[in-house]
Amino acid sequence: MTRDPLLDSRDVLELPPTKDRPFHNRVVVRNHHSIFTEALEADGFDFSTHEATKTDDAEAVGFRLAKQQTSKGKIERFVKILIVGDGNGMVGVGFGKHKSAILAHSKSLSDAVRNMDWVERFEDRTIWTEVRTKFGATIVILRPRPVGFGLRCNPIIHRLLNAAGIKDVSAKVWGSRNPIAVLKATLRLLHASHAPLGMGDGIGGPGRKMFKGTGLRNKSQIERQRGRRLVDLKV
Repeated sequence: MTRDPLLDSRDVLELPPTKDRPFHNRVVVRNHHSIFTEALEADGFDFSTHEATKTDDAEAVGFRLAKQQTSKGKIERFVKILIVGDGNGMVGVGFGKHKSAILAHSKSLSDAVRNMDWVERFEDRTIWTEVRTKFGATIVILRPRPVGFGLRCNPIIHRLLNAAGIKDVSAKVWGSRNPIAVLKATLRLLHASHAPLGMGDGIGGPGRKMFKGTGLRNKSQIERQRGRRLVDLKV
């Protein structure tokens, strides 16, 4: 049997008995950060030519104080919404709530990093084709535009597209312009490779009306639907 560097990678932590704890414990940590390094080494990746990239700072979309009315009075918590992206096709949005503003920011940052996913881009500057979705009472339409057009869209969408590295897009928001609804609807359009289970029943059936929609289509999907090849006009 050959060892699989991705599946067999693990860390084993031995905790011998002490005066306060007479038991011997063993903690096995799987899927730790080294699995990616080991898998790349198995594929022959050259780490000497690799340069780490630093992501941009997180951008706050909303920061407010929420109050929950209970029998014991009002419970106040800070709500923080962050957009995190590297400006090169990766973007995520995080939500954090806590009584402390600092901890709310930390939770939203962790949630945004966990939710980061890839965005399909045409020529690394715009989207492949026009897409639209409906989230609650909010309808978002994104359209590709030529070089130098810029981002002419809702301010919330502008921040999200800028974090994802998209430079030439026009957008239109119909219906409700609630910032959170606009943010979630646009994120669902951008994340091409991510399909949450809430968008369906998990076995290919329809989901709830509020969560219906698909992400951006890549080049191969568009060619398959149109029945013809797409030619890159970038010179």
